[in-house]
Amino acid sequence: MERWGFYLSGIRYGICEKEGEHIFHQPLLVQTGEFGEKRELTKEEEWYKKLGKMDVLDALLHTEKYERALAEQKEGFSTQAGTRYERKSETEYVEREIKFPKDLLVEDGQIIAFVTPARDCCALLVREGFEDRTLLAKWKETYPEPICRVRPVQTYMVPMRDGVRLAADVYLPEKEGKAAAVLIRTPYGKSNDMEPYYRFVQRGFAVVIQDVRGREDSEGEWLPMYYEVEDGDDTLNWIAAQPWSSGDVAMTGGSYLGYVQWAAAASGNPHLKAMLSSVCSGSAFVDVPRRGGCFNSGMLAWAFAVSGQRMDAQKMVREDWDEVLAIRPLEDLAPKALGYDVLFLRKWISHMDCDELWQRGSWKERFGARRVPALIMSGWFDDNGMGTTEALDLYADYEEKKVVLGPWMHSGNANYDIHGFALGNNALRYDMDLLCFAWLEHYVNGVDNGIEKTPKVEYYTMGSNQWKAADNWPVPETRELVLYLDGDEDCRAARREQQPGDEDCKAAGQEQQLEENTCAAAKNRGRLTTEKALAAGADIYRYDPENPPVHIIDLSENELEVPEDYTEEEKRKDILCYSTESLEQDLTITGDALAQIYISSDCEDTDLVVRITDVDENGRSMKLADGVICVRYRNQFSRPEFMEPGKVYPVEIRTTKLSHTFRKGHKLRVTVTSGAKNFIFPNRNTRGGFNGVEMKVAENRIHRGGEYASRIVLRQEI
Repeated sequence: MERWGFYLSGIRYGICEKEGEHIFHQPLLVQTGEFGEKRELTKEEEWYKKLGKMDVLDALLHTEKYERALAEQKEGFSTQAGTRYERKSETEYVEREIKFPKDLLVEDGQIIAFVTPARDCCALLVREGFEDRTLLAKWKETYPEPICRVRPVQTYMVPMRDGVRLAADVYLPEKEGKAAAVLIRTPYGKSNDMEPYYRFVQRGFAVVIQDVRGREDSEGEWLPMYYEVEDGDDTLNWIAAQPWSSGDVAMTGGSYLGYVQWAAAASGNPHLKAMLSSVCSGSAFVDVPRRGGCFNSGMLAWAFAVSGQRMDAQKMVREDWDEVLAIRPLEDLAPKALGYDVLFLRKWISHMDCDELWQRGSWKERFGARRVPALIMSGWFDDNGMGTTEALDLYADYEEKKVVLGPWMHSGNANYDIHGFALGNNALRYDMDLLCFAWLEHYVNGVDNGIEKTPKVEYYTMGSNQWKAADNWPVPETRELVLYLDGDEDCRAARREQQPGDEDCKAAGQEQQLEENTCAAAKNRGRLTTEKALAAGADIYRYDPENPPVHIIDLSENELEVPEDYTEEEKRKDILCYSTESLEQDLTITGDALAQIYISSDCEDTDLVVRITDVDENGRSMKLADGVICVRYRNQFSRPEFMEPGKVYPVEIRTTKLSHTFRKGHKLRVTVTSGAKNFIFPNRNTRGGFNGVEMKVAENRIHRGGEYASRIVLRQEI
């Protein structure tokens, strides 16, 4: 009989025994601190999956099979079921091509532990007797005392300043004295997936999980992002006033649960002592739902899931997204797609410009002088990555921060392979919860554990697959690299060979110029150069809102910024491509990029979409970062400024963040277009914008060289 222990954040939540083909287990009873009665572990058991995303039954049933495969193929192995492992080190193997992998720790050919990393935690399934060979040794050193029992949950209706009451579940540790609290504010249901929060209670914190206004058991209107500054402030004050409270509060959570942390911090509340900010949402016109002033269609899966009083994840998965996205006017979209209206969507659609509705939820703009120590976690492919960009901008001159940026999606520290883009075997981290607890202990409980002395920024560079450290973000050890958009060299050479005064040559030159304008960049022949062309040029494309270029995602996955192969999509005539020559040496870019584009159009408005891709030796173009803007908002989001046909306008577009090594022989490519189906609703190229009745095909001209030298500004590692 084999015995294994299941651990999350160093706490044992289950004892498992393997008897032949049967697995038995005893789950931890958190209120008593004892383990439950022994029973067979079945596929229906959700305890371990809810705690740490690990399929314990599958792991234990396949242990011997994996060990036999390891004995035959020490560099890795695959199974008939499609499981694939690669060797990371002498004692580690990582599971590829799956979300929430079960990595292996191996000793003398025997698996001693399975490891499943997730956004801000790490689960371990450890063979009895080998605990000290794993991260559990570090947890034991950090927390030598026994864990606390969890008192029965109590629910309170917390009054807000306007009389609305918000439902909150309070979990207290069984210990003497008052406790600091960890606050979680959520639109997804305070009792849904709350199991991972037990670990905070068992380490001595009170945990308060609250339904935000209008959600689940809370009263009031559900209007995302609108009430969260004030409601967060009132909730912090309520916690501090409770008899069990020490008056000190931290917050944790990701996505919307990250957004509400920054909103609460913007109130300046003195009780908030620390934040664990994962993939936080940002301001409406910078992040979602109006990124760059465009309307983000990619967030509809989320909007549908939270369209009712209670979370319904099944509404995210649809086979008819193309039909749904085509519904006009947008006021009819929810009624036709769901069978009922969604009031917050209707309200969002009715507020075109960045007025009070949107400004009230901009936590960055509402921040005062007080800062809160923050552990900031995000990834290069996080679809709320612009929210983290706002946080990093806000905290650029603030010392009490730590930033971890990985090669991850919005779901976080969970994949070695993303949409065909293979990361290194070191891409995932097992220490995220160690960092989180160290942060709380230091900034909430005053423990001198040295977390504040660790690097301010830890980030992963794709391509070279390295974790690096820096003193700040943007990384100080970078320099500006400016690449200018330029035309096809063959076209330029043909024009140089023409003789002055030769009418036939002049005519040929005009035809050549037209060919360059209409085809060169769209045929992947545009160039990126470090020197600005003296002669002015331009590339023309026709953007048809009825047939926009595609942003390659699956809306049902609810991941909008994934890397993807755009090779075929870039063959469209309405996508302009500008590429460097094949690199003679590796080039590492770290930071976000600023595209400075000069545009003229025959329409009053249009959108601009910029992507950065890595083109390998075989011509595969993999998207790494992007940025979008509605041109009417090129100077400000609060008031539109429409274009005059034919006039040239400068437009700046900030892209998502990245750190990537473009390998020798590869090319760095920048593409420019005006549509991103699935990501943003197509601009109709009229004053009606994304919801206009009238629709026009825009002839857009991207200018380059001379006084209108469009460019992209990158940060190159020195």
